This record gives sequence, structure tokens and C-alpha cells, in this order.
Amino acid sequence: MRAAHGVHVSDRALDLVELVVSELVTNTRTYAPGPSLLSLEVREGCVDVAVWDSNPDPPAILPPDPTRVGQHGLEIIMAVALAFQIHREPVGKRVTASIALAL
Repeated sequence: MRAAHGVHVSDRALDLVELVVSELVTNTRTYAPGPSLLSLEVREGCVDVAVWDSNPDPPAILPPDPTRVGQHGLEIIMAVALAFQIHREPVGKRVTASIALAL
């Protein structure tokens, strides 16, 4: 895949994309009833990982707390992403994290 598109993708970037996909999809499966959709889009040296779900409520982004067990997914995503956005949609919301491809 990397060679087919002529884009350099570091092993670290692959790991981070996998982590972000896992965290966003887990959040969707845990907190949103009904359908969801995952999309990946490569653009300008990064990949946008976006998850749409039918729940209109934005995710709760908790402040860092090293004593809290669990619920660190969005905190982790915001630490590794170039950009993090939450967009309301006509139905539900779309959460997008952009990850650099060459790290």
C-alpha cells in the first residue's frame, strides 16, 4: 500500500493510526447506539481518521488524571494527533483526528 501510492509512512505513524482507529471505534461502540462509519483519508502528509456515529452528543474530553483508571482514549488521541475535531452532522456527529504519516 505504501509503495503503491508513493507516500512514505513510518512504522510509528502506522502504529498511531491503528491506536487512533481503535480508540475512536471503541468509543463509538461504547457510547453511541446504532450505526457508525469509519473513514481514512490521506492528504498533505497526514491521514484523517474519522468516525461518524448516530449519537449527537460530543464525547466528554476529561482533563488529564494519572489516577483515573480508563477513559484516557481521547486524551491519548489529542496527544498524538496533529488536529482533533468534532463536527455535528444532520444526524449524529463526526470525530476526526489527523495523524502525520512521517514521524
